[in-house]
Amino acid sequence: MLGTSRLVTVTGPGGVGKTRLALRAAADLVLPGRSRLVELSGLTDPLLLADTIALRLGVPRADGGCGLDALLRDLRGRKLLLILDTCEHLVAACATFAATVLRETAGITILATSRQPLHLAEEQQLRLGPLPVPARDALPARGTVPDGGYRIAPDDAVELFAQRAAAAVSGFTLTAADLPHAIRICRRLDGIPLAIELAAVRVRALPVPELASRLEAGFAAATGTRRGTVSRHQTLHAAIDWSYGLCTPAEQAAWRRLSVFAGTFCPAVARDVIAGPYLLPEQVREVIAGLEDKSVVFQESVGRYRLLDTVREYGARQLAEAGEEADYRQRHLTRYLDLTREFSHRLVADGQRERLGQLRAEHANIRWALDYGLARPAAGGGGGVPDRARSAARLAAALFPFWTMSGSIREGMHWQDKVLGRFTKPSTERASALANRALLATAAGAAEAVGDADEAIAMAARLGDERTHARAYLARQFALTTAGRYQEALEVAKQTRWRLEALGAEHGLRTLDMQLALTYVHSRNPDAAIEHCERLLRGLSPGERWLRGNAHALSALAHYLQPGKRSECGREAGLALRATQEIGNLVGVGYSLEVFAWLAADAGRCQRASWLLGAAQAAWDRTGGRLSGSAVLDGYHRRAAGIAMAVLGTAKYTELHAAGAARPLAQIAEGALSGADVLPEPQAQLTAADGLGDWLGGEALTSREREITGLVARGLSNREIAERLVISKRTVDAHVNHIFGKLGLSSRVQLTIWLRGRAPAEQLSPAVRA
Repeated sequence: MLGTSRLVTVTGPGGVGKTRLALRAAADLVLPGRSRLVELSGLTDPLLLADTIALRLGVPRADGGCGLDALLRDLRGRKLLLILDTCEHLVAACATFAATVLRETAGITILATSRQPLHLAEEQQLRLGPLPVPARDALPARGTVPDGGYRIAPDDAVELFAQRAAAAVSGFTLTAADLPHAIRICRRLDGIPLAIELAAVRVRALPVPELASRLEAGFAAATGTRRGTVSRHQTLHAAIDWSYGLCTPAEQAAWRRLSVFAGTFCPAVARDVIAGPYLLPEQVREVIAGLEDKSVVFQESVGRYRLLDTVREYGARQLAEAGEEADYRQRHLTRYLDLTREFSHRLVADGQRERLGQLRAEHANIRWALDYGLARPAAGGGGGVPDRARSAARLAAALFPFWTMSGSIREGMHWQDKVLGRFTKPSTERASALANRALLATAAGAAEAVGDADEAIAMAARLGDERTHARAYLARQFALTTAGRYQEALEVAKQTRWRLEALGAEHGLRTLDMQLALTYVHSRNPDAAIEHCERLLRGLSPGERWLRGNAHALSALAHYLQPGKRSECGREAGLALRATQEIGNLVGVGYSLEVFAWLAADAGRCQRASWLLGAAQAAWDRTGGRLSGSAVLDGYHRRAAGIAMAVLGTAKYTELHAAGAARPLAQIAEGALSGADVLPEPQAQLTAADGLGDWLGGEALTSREREITGLVARGLSNREIAERLVISKRTVDAHVNHIFGKLGLSSRVQLTIWLRGRAPAEQLSPAVRA
């Protein structure tokens, strides 16, 4: 289907294997580096669909207009298979997105998984049903395997049961005596893969005949119906219900409480959320390991776990029935508020990159918490604003530096809008949201930023909220600068400084110095700009990258304004590019590349200037208005482009400009910093958009690592691999971490796609080739 259609949707009931099939198709059929998986199960707001896809594709943010427009600009230059996983709760939004992409691009193919089709004319639908189950009296295929067991028909439910049972118990073989009972199990489970996998792990404790008897008895109790009359949906529910019933009280508590997480979770955060009655904090890691043994929890990547969507839905129902939903959703929201506040309070301390990475890993959970807190109560739910909305408003405010540093300006504005829609009367929450929206809107070049800042100032003054009052002045200073009202911006800066000093707001004062440097650059006062940059740099910790990168970028701009300071300008641009690239600050990257391009054009190095301008434009396309909308700086941009075009001709300039825009940032940065005139040749790699980093082959895997790689690709958990190879789980954990490190990967899905699409067959273990 993928060979004949640009939109294929795999449909089927929960637990039937839609996602696994889509990933296998991508691994087997798509060229290396040409597929992207976008998981949508944790997304509840259809307005964020384009931003979610953009972030996954390495388009960190859209401009102040439609997020889809910015995404389409990026997709028009690509050729890839886009996998949209779990679309059923966003069918209308996914259908609109798919129709637009098919119409506006030529090289994008979409593979969707959903419990229902998208209903587009271009769509080919693959209805995926359960695995076939042989008749009860089916005979095994002739011929025995070496260990005395029997081969069974390929590709049916019993084969899956046998594989998963063998993964659960080292040395397990499905014998002729066991075969009828295995058929009973698979028939009882209607051939649904997820249900079969949940049952198969129980062979650790029960012989196959007893497992079949207990399963049938458990189903009778769970469904209250006779065998053969249960729908597939009921069958899966009953299978999960049966598995839940076999868990200990602590495991049941963990299962239902873990359903409050969207996407993946780490045990450290989970411990603080799910510990409570039946589950002590010190038990959480052990209990999660127990759920992993039972195929309830899966290790998604190093140190991160997840519940499959169907299992999570079941847990959520159990949570609601236990009367725990409000409590544990609030605990989830509170934990992410605490995590975000810690990030904000230690914003410029060492370890900034790692803390930013942690929040990026928790992006789905952050959205989930905000969505829960800011959701309007059902009709008749009472008046007033609940505490959860106040917590969510504080979370949205604390996330301001995260939105900025991650390049998610538009999404940050979206959540500020949500807060404003929830807090319609004067309040601290509303004033704070107005100030934050003004700051974000200024970065996006929106015209209403000054008005938001003024409203925030007036409201915070009436409420006596000095901290928000000072922050609103900071927003007004920034907005006036980008609006070209420089004298007003300098006057407001004086009021802003004494307010921040009175509060002892050190980070606010550093931000003001950064904004003043920008004001002086825009107003062509380079000496004052450099003075503020130097003041900003003093006292920053060695591991700080956000303020440091911005300060060096502004210093480079200021030096460019000074005749005879080209050497200093290039040095500052290099320092800025290194710092901003390290944390993905695309605004700082754009400024740095612009300065390098201007210097190249001035020196007559027009090829270099052309591809640098193209790379800078790609950053601006992803972050909003070029050069903060400054007419002064845009004049230098146009001058450099004009010089290069006059020397090279329009056609050659356009070719090099497009090449620079299309290359991964790592290659652009390498060329910019090395002083190359010719754009480096493309390397066999996966871009940072994959979450894989630049893949350059890494070290060769050892034979044991190849063996473990093959087992991971077959879907075995670390504990299952340990039992299969008769080694400790800790040893397997270490091997998997080494494999990820050598290959530059971070998840099992990525490893599977890499293995099947890239590794030469002769380098793979026999298990993987099989």
